[in-house]
Amino acid sequence: MLLRRSAISKTALGIAAVLTPTLLTPTLLGTTAAATPTAGPGSPVAAPAHTLATTPPLAWQGCGNDVPATVECTTLKVPLDHREPGGKKIDLSLSRIKAADPAKRRGVLLFNPGGPSASGLFYPLALSGLLPQSVKDRYDLIGFDPRGVGASTPLACGTTTADERQTYRPYKDATFAKDVAWARDIAEGCRNLNGETLPHISTRNTARDMDLVRAALGERKISYFGLSYGTYLGSVYTQLFPQRADRFVLDSAVDPERVWRSMAQSWAEQAGITFDRWTEWTARNAARYGLGDTPAEVERLFWDIVARADREPLDLGGTRFDGAEVREYIRWEISHPPVAARTLGLLRDAAAGKPVPTFPTFVPTDNELASYLAIMCGDARWPTDPAVYQADSRRDSARHPLYGDFVSNVFPCAYWDRPLEAATKVDNKVPALIVQNEWDSQTPPAASLGLRRALKGSRLVTVDEGQGHGVYSLGISACADDLVTRYLTTGRLPSRDVTCAADQHPAADSGSASPNPNPTLNPVQAPARLPFSGFSGR
Repeated sequence: MLLRRSAISKTALGIAAVLTPTLLTPTLLGTTAAATPTAGPGSPVAAPAHTLATTPPLAWQGCGNDVPATVECTTLKVPLDHREPGGKKIDLSLSRIKAADPAKRRGVLLFNPGGPSASGLFYPLALSGLLPQSVKDRYDLIGFDPRGVGASTPLACGTTTADERQTYRPYKDATFAKDVAWARDIAEGCRNLNGETLPHISTRNTARDMDLVRAALGERKISYFGLSYGTYLGSVYTQLFPQRADRFVLDSAVDPERVWRSMAQSWAEQAGITFDRWTEWTARNAARYGLGDTPAEVERLFWDIVARADREPLDLGGTRFDGAEVREYIRWEISHPPVAARTLGLLRDAAAGKPVPTFPTFVPTDNELASYLAIMCGDARWPTDPAVYQADSRRDSARHPLYGDFVSNVFPCAYWDRPLEAATKVDNKVPALIVQNEWDSQTPPAASLGLRRALKGSRLVTVDEGQGHGVYSLGISACADDLVTRYLTTGRLPSRDVTCAADQHPAADSGSASPNPNPTLNPVQAPARLPFSGFSGR
């Protein structure tokens, strides 16, 4: 998915695993406040200008169950259709951790962890042990589930486990007709189950919801931290409401010119580059891993295993992986060279018939897939002719053999209803700070340059040799962390774009019995698995 943080501390992982939307009690969900939208520059919404005085105050209370008392929750009612502010309302579930030092408080800091489809309701809590105290002193930390996600009037498409596990499908001539039928069925199922709601699930409307949150909180401006997909959401907010944007941090960037099919295709482009770098690294560490003395030998071993798995799926701890699944699995891991090297060693063992541990997999929920598709298909138009997907898949299979056929194959968006609005053209001078790892194949460095061009008042911090997806507060680069913290606490952007060094370079490790061993590893060593192909690492 468009991308939650790919690495996080053990504590934060534990919190995130416990604090799911199922903890939302009836009491919490019954707390509401009404609001009306503001029409910002670039927005076609014709609505009365919003004033703080017309918005009822939010009624905050405990979140229930095991959620700490320091976290408060509430529900805001927002218009389903922002063109009709007096019409049908939907729920937007919010959380808050108040600023630790009221004397230093500046305002509110909203969070979005990516996706699209990632629940952000308890994201501030999950990050609270990672954020510097100076940031927590100055801001109320605000989490929310975007419309259609989690506890915010959730969508459902009636998908099966097989649908959810194989959202992006490898192209084959023999199975293309079945893929077309599958894509059409998914789109029809989503349309039938969600009726009037589905057309209004879009990034533009989520940005409008964010402005209603701002108003309901009694703030004239908001600050914001967005990861991966959250960088696009943040950039759209700056376009629609430039006068309302305070300090915006955009971590692991989406290029707003490439939403969404082209952005997905960038994963294949970058994966090939990262794969080549990984084979070079693995060959340099041949004494540790024994996977080949040259990059060509490492690459040949990998593709031999893929061919073997295509002939007969590999037994990976009781789960069968064919060649396409091997390709997809390694794609996630090559941004973390030691993890990918261990994985390739285990794949080699499995191909030789040796027993190996179970490979961790994650299957998204129906809501995660439904809300993901709603944004991907509802933000921008996709080709509607199956022949386009077939031709592109054949081409990209050759250009980008690791993953090109997956992201160019037919997708449910081909059969989605036409979006109500065009994708947002982001082009403004709102100040923002963009941070980006060099070794990020999910939101590649080229995308950060695209976002930097669109946000002309921004600065870009690139972490040289930075691994994985997500930078700030993850122990990737103290240099980058310091620049982000300084910006959030003082408002000072760097005078120019900056390149920071990574604190840790990929280093051969002592090994493990599992490709993605356990959450106690340093986050630089082990990426969290993503639920399915897309923009949000979990």
